Amino acid sequence: MLDSFHFTYPFLLLLLPLFLLTALLFRQEKESYYMPHFYQLLPHADKKHYGKEILKWMMLTCMVLALSDPVITKKIKAVKKNAVDIVLALDTSGSMSTYGFSEKKYRQSRLDVVKEVVQNFIAARKRDRIGLVVFGTTAAIASPLSFDKEAQKSIAGKIEVGVLGKSTALIDGVVSSIELLKNSNSKSKIIILLSDGEDSASKIPLAFALKLAKKYSIKIYTITIDKSYSDMMKVIANKNGAKNFEVHNKEDLVKVYKNIDSLEKSELEYNMLRVDDHIYFYFLLIALLCAALLVPHVKNKGVL
Repeated sequence: MLDSFHFTYPFLLLLLPLFLLTALLFRQEKESYYMPHFYQLLPHADKKHYGKEILKWMMLTCMVLALSDPVITKKIKAVKKNAVDIVLALDTSGSMSTYGFSEKKYRQSRLDVVKEVVQNFIAARKRDRIGLVVFGTTAAIASPLSFDKEAQKSIAGKIEVGVLGKSTALIDGVVSSIELLKNSNSKSKIIILLSDGEDSASKIPLAFALKLAKKYSIKIYTITIDKSYSDMMKVIANKNGAKNFEVHNKEDLVKVYKNIDSLEKSELEYNMLRVDDHIYFYFLLIALLCAALLVPHVKNKGVL
């Protein structure tokens, strides 16, 4: 979109009236002789003469315009994306093999249902970086923060129950998730922690994990599958301004991830960039073309 047009050196445009004034005041005078019917004997060169004058003035005009440096200024809307960095921390302990979490597919394990819902969540967060952490007896990073949604969906689909042992190192999983996020420059950093059991194997105390989350401004949403007899998941969520959700079936889980998706939206900022396009080259090219067309006249007459 063209917003403005200007010359960097507009004072050079004064050369045009100066050239015109010079041409009018200092016209070349020629001796005149009256010879009846002599004009009819001469080749008719009026058209060539006018053509030469037009080329000459086009050349001079374009040269002056090029020297004045014409500039087209455009304003471009630049989009700056403030993505959310999200780590999905998933329980892979032995209890995640329990059936009955999906009413329509009874033989589908809890983890299989979780993987399906998580894959849909990953696909929906197109602008955000997402990482994956899994925990059983120990915790491990399954995927670093990445925009590659297809790769993450593939990794999530391959997670199996008991891959890191049958116990539940829930707090260790939180700390591993914090490790992924602590160096992030994103304005919004969140962990979505999902588990169906009590912590039974962590080596790191809860208080230390909560201090780390506060230090790096990380929000932790917790999802508890079935009713928990411990307040640990609620404490984790409430201590950093997030929420705890209890789910009892697949439908509940889908709603929770949609709820979190609506709470943690990516932001788009718009900045206006000014771009100056210097177009003197086009005028210079026209001037050179006119000069090339005038060369035959110069050779024949010696002057313009």
